[in-house]
Amino acid sequence: MTTTRVLVLLPQLVLWAMALTALTACGYASEEDLRGFIETERAAIRPVAKPLPPPKLFEAATYDEGEMRDPFSRLAFAQSLLVLARNGKPTLATPEIARTKEPLEEFALESMALVGVLLKEGRAVALVRVDNKLHQVVVGNYLGQHFGKVTKVEESKIVLREIVQDELGDWVVRPNTLKLQEKSK
Repeated sequence: MTTTRVLVLLPQLVLWAMALTALTACGYASEEDLRGFIETERAAIRPVAKPLPPPKLFEAATYDEGEMRDPFSRLAFAQSLLVLARNGKPTLATPEIARTKEPLEEFALESMALVGVLLKEGRAVALVRVDNKLHQVVVGNYLGQHFGKVTKVEESKIVLREIVQDELGDWVVRPNTLKLQEKSK
């Protein structure tokens, strides 16, 4: 070996010797000492667990329909809509079911693309492409399958007010937008 190689290896050998010395100094004198330490530590550990409360008894509720009408029938739904219409002040969001559907209500909003907005007689008119056909859309038109009524036509989007059923079956108003599609290159 050359002296330069010995000089390069010397720091590494010193580090290995120090690490070996440190490891042997940390150890127990015998395996019995180590086992005794482990047993002492295990005995000192006491897990804290609260007891579980007893399970509640299930009581089945009895339903006696008697003279009551089925709250989930179509008749009950139609009657509730009629009551709301007669009062003149509906407290719930209800779609206009009786009106004639517009052509763009057959398509999902996701299948439509806003391709442009222009001014026609001082009124904003949106150009919407569906199935490779262009349709003119103005405020008051309906789009999509969720009773989406156009409330505003802006330069880069159409703002809609949709009426959808929530998880409980109640009608709720949900805002939505159809944004201008960027031309892909």
